[in-house]
Amino acid sequence: MRLFIAIQLTDELQAALTETMHQCKKAGVKGSYAPKQNLHLTLAFLGEVKDAQPVRDLMNRFTFKPFKLALSGTGAFGDIVWAGVKGNQGLAAAVKDLRAALDAAGIDYDRKKFTPHITLIRRAAGRWQGVSAPKGEMMVKSISLLKSEVKDGKRIYTEI
Repeated sequence: MRLFIAIQLTDELQAALTETMHQCKKAGVKGSYAPKQNLHLTLAFLGEVKDAQPVRDLMNRFTFKPFKLALSGTGAFGDIVWAGVKGNQGLAAAVKDLRAALDAAGIDYDRKKFTPHITLIRRAAGRWQGVSAPKGEMMVKSISLLKSEVKDGKRIYTEI
């Protein structure tokens, strides 16, 4: 199964991000828009995992100090449009500690440099830069292990 560890967003943040995506659509931006319920902030992408139990065990033991997460602007990686997150020591510490725990447990994950972002549109084509950036913040008190699967042609994320 395909797994990742992420922060699930509050309804308030999902609504703010959805409004930004609606503005992009009105501006004529084409692409694959993320469904509201799939909006999240990935902390560690694990990819295909045969046995999720070691990851579940790690997540049951993992603790971190709650922190505030605030949206900050928009940007792009090639044809992927994303919403940014304000620089944050709490987030940086949680990611560092999570990745150290994954390393200690011998659990493989994508080791790319962590760049906090929330993917809004994949394969984006059009001018999105004039769209107003989403605003909002939330307290992060939990981190989730999520499974990614395709059902009826749609990507579904389920907490496990």
